[in-house]
Amino acid sequence: MTPHPDYANTHDRAVAGRYEAREADWRNGAIVYQVIVDRFAPPNDPQAKRRLYPAPKHLRSWDESPDQGMFLPEYQVWSHEIDFWGGDLASLRGRLDHIQRLGADVVYLCPIHLAWTNHGYDALDYQQVRPEYGTRDDVVALADDLHGRCMRLVLDGVFNHMGRQSPAFQAALADPSAPTRTWFDFSDAYPGGARSWANATNLPELNLEDDGLRDYVYGGADSVVRSWLRDGADGWRLDVAFELGMSLLGEITAAAHAEKPGSLVLGEICNYPAEWFPELDGVLHFTLREILLRLADETIAAPHAQRMLTRLYADADYEHLLKSWIYLDNHDTARVANTIRDDAARRLATVLQFTLPGAVNLYYGTELGQRGGDDPESRAPMRWDRVTDGNPTLAWYRQLLDIRRSHRALRIGDLRWLVTERLIGFERYTDRIGDAVFVLANPSADTVGETVLLPDSKLMDSSGLIDQLTGRRHVSHRATVTIELPPHTAVVLVGDREPRHGYTPYKRVK
Repeated sequence: MTPHPDYANTHDRAVAGRYEAREADWRNGAIVYQVIVDRFAPPNDPQAKRRLYPAPKHLRSWDESPDQGMFLPEYQVWSHEIDFWGGDLASLRGRLDHIQRLGADVVYLCPIHLAWTNHGYDALDYQQVRPEYGTRDDVVALADDLHGRCMRLVLDGVFNHMGRQSPAFQAALADPSAPTRTWFDFSDAYPGGARSWANATNLPELNLEDDGLRDYVYGGADSVVRSWLRDGADGWRLDVAFELGMSLLGEITAAAHAEKPGSLVLGEICNYPAEWFPELDGVLHFTLREILLRLADETIAAPHAQRMLTRLYADADYEHLLKSWIYLDNHDTARVANTIRDDAARRLATVLQFTLPGAVNLYYGTELGQRGGDDPESRAPMRWDRVTDGNPTLAWYRQLLDIRRSHRALRIGDLRWLVTERLIGFERYTDRIGDAVFVLANPSADTVGETVLLPDSKLMDSSGLIDQLTGRRHVSHRATVTIELPPHTAVVLVGDREPRHGYTPYKRVK
């Protein structure tokens, strides 16, 4: 009989080696720190870099904030797309201590390849690093630095489209017999004469059905995907992956794994994630983010949100969901301080981000409480003046990061939904009761009191449960806990197994 999805994976602790195998895979439950190199750390000598930003590009001061510009028809871009702040790979390497202190396992870089705009999603050459950032040797050095700190490097692969100014496109545009002509789809029916992503004429789409182009991007031994992995990268985040389609994504993933077994290929998938595995190792969790934001602003009530989450985690392959990135903000969205304006609701959303199955994707500056609306406001320079022990937002994120590091089940454990009425509740567990973590959250504007069933057979009766957020002690009784949660609060409960005067009921149950 197939188990009800609410209770799937309840009695399967005994699968030999499951958790050890997950723990050995760096992709599972990782902390991923996202960086825009231009905005992360100021350059050592900004004046010396000015020659790299010829007009109409503009190098701005680190204390300036980005703002909406005007459309420049002669360049087919907005003026804020060619404003720069001067960060580079050398300045990033000088600030790795901050990322490491947070406990990040992975540094993910927005595009670093040669491009014309600041965001880099208009590639000119995938094999070159943009000179404003440095050289390919600088990327190798960064990867070496990260590996020396037991961290990994993930790059942004923008293979759905290139920039209109790329030599490949310009050659194809000028000469119908050019070798790269078949890389693009030309027609007078298209704005700008070629099929472009979202009809943005600066971003002509690539015809990945072309054999030569596939060989260049990922198929050949010296392809873009494989050569960067050889140079030290550990994986790829694929831009607009949902438009590449499942078949091509499977080929890219296979090529990456052939070059570097255990590398990560993660897709920007706006769609429901269930059928995108195993063509991808993981997805950027758009659907999960949508649920969490709507939960935080009370447009979805807790019982409905839990039903949606239950369905999501039941439908999609769990091993791949452990590798998928849970994010609340990034370079394409307003910052979470803007999207969830209530402090308590925002903290609740971050508790769920850090405790649900998956890898946490933390956007630079979010840990400092940086604010910003939609692009370009969300891409402001890192506020290093806020990296202080007195910053309450940084203290909160450090606490969540410490909790996640300290509890194995939050990184690689299975998921079991708790029986609740008005709260969201779930358990993350492994084959050891000492790993079990129970999470209860009240996303409503009312105080909620409930008696909640804790369906874990190894949880000892009348044993203590310690909230990792506050240190407050709760007591389980006959596999239940009675709890009262104020509005927009959560508890992260872990069993107290410490002996008292030499006695513990866990002496024979581990």
